Amino acid sequence: MTAAEPPADGTEALFEDAPCGYLTTRSDGTIVRVNRTFERWTGHGRAELAGRRFQDLLSPGGRIYHDTHYAPLLQMQGTVREIAVEIVRGDGSRLPALVNSVLVRDADGSDHIRTTVFDATDRRRYEQELLRAQQREHEIAQELQRSLLAGDLPQTPELVLDVAYRPAERGLEVGGDWYDAFWLREGETVGLVVGDVVGRGIRAAATMGQLRSAVRALAATGLGPAALLEALDAYAGRHKVGQMATVVYAELDLPTGRLRYACAGHPPPVIDAPGAEPKFLWEGRSAPLDVAIDGPGERPEGGRVLAPGTLLLLYTDGLVERRADTLAEGMARLLERLDERGSGPGLADALVDALHDAEHADDVCLLAVRVAAGDRSSVHA
Repeated sequence: MTAAEPPADGTEALFEDAPCGYLTTRSDGTIVRVNRTFERWTGHGRAELAGRRFQDLLSPGGRIYHDTHYAPLLQMQGTVREIAVEIVRGDGSRLPALVNSVLVRDADGSDHIRTTVFDATDRRRYEQELLRAQQREHEIAQELQRSLLAGDLPQTPELVLDVAYRPAERGLEVGGDWYDAFWLREGETVGLVVGDVVGRGIRAAATMGQLRSAVRALAATGLGPAALLEALDAYAGRHKVGQMATVVYAELDLPTGRLRYACAGHPPPVIDAPGAEPKFLWEGRSAPLDVAIDGPGERPEGGRVLAPGTLLLLYTDGLVERRADTLAEGMARLLERLDERGSGPGLADALVDALHDAEHADDVCLLAVRVAAGDRSSVHA
């Protein structure tokens, strides 16, 4: 060793000033020995620690974890690694720490525990920052997902809309199903749409967003339901988006009660008129989008005049499908539930709660449209 070199530290110095805390305890946790690093980090002196148990230095949650997991594992395995705890310092503050312990049996048959303690303050800070970033990212993702669905729905004294929406995948706000409602002529004619894209999750939601935007754009050009679905079909084929998607699009003129609608492979709308039993509207049906069965052609359209007080339901197949039943049975159940429930407030959520099969992993969307009762002499049932 040259004169410029510092003297080598001895074994004791390595123990006392190691970059981690060291402590030795009896098998019951009673502290026998600690190093200076542990004293410095925790603010507890050796005289103060003598006779105390290591677990008594932990936060309440840490003490519970010590008794229910840490100690049993140590006895069973002889070692535990990277256990996250909080040590209560002498001033009451908390030290985030990772501890590793090993159970050692002495020659006389007695046991003691050797534990290393690592300061996890920086790691805890990083984890918290990462968690905040993830939460913010999740909030942004949720907001983007919500933006794919309709915003504020049209509401007037003559028109009341109610929506229930349940995505299949947990953690997502939207899926492949969608709904929309918008004015074609302010206060007079409203466009209504419910659709279902093949698949689930973010990819289906992205496709859904494209089709929803396309429907609004096409509706703004003045296309009726059948012509709109023809144009939407061409859009899906041209841009390779939404193949096999199903859509029901309707236009409702409030002054006259006239409903025009078209279904591209979608479940039929339901109407519940005053004094009549609920029923499906089977007209205006054609194949799903971008499915060239008989080649391109005009899609059909259905029409109906809705009496004041009539309820119109547009929905996706997730509402009526169940693993144990046929689709026909599920659709019949919808009419039964609707007949029992009536058309009061909260109908959409009530129907979904009653009919949706939680074991059938599919998105569910229900748009309920109530045409308010009133004097409209030109309307017939």
